[in-house]
Amino acid sequence: MRATASVTARLPAPAHFVLGLGILLGFAVLGQALVTTLHLPLPGSVTGMALLWAALGARVFRLHWIADAADGLLGILGLLFVPATVGFLGYLSAGAAWGWWLLIMTAGLLFGAGVAGLLASRLEREDT
Repeated sequence: MRATASVTARLPAPAHFVLGLGILLGFAVLGQALVTTLHLPLPGSVTGMALLWAALGARVFRLHWIADAADGLLGILGLLFVPATVGFLGYLSAGAAWGWWLLIMTAGLLFGAGVAGLLASRLEREDT
């Protein structure tokens, strides 16, 4: 049966979008439930994506069922990062103290790597 002859292809655009969004959200919830139930050390959204990929590969779900919703979400992807960015900005004041530690550790790493490099070059010259 061709995709254009299917029942889902004949749905109006808003209903097709809602169907796709429901499938995507269903897999996200299923992944989160699986991670919570089995105590897996994975994010639920990643597990849901893997389940969606497996379902699409096994042809349990068809790509054209979710294509409109996925394209719509990709269109506003930048807006979806706004809450995460705002949450991150709240922790910048705590990160100011980390800057000094990061600077000290980087300087120590560079100093140690430089000393090791000089030592290795001198030891190599002595061997030849």
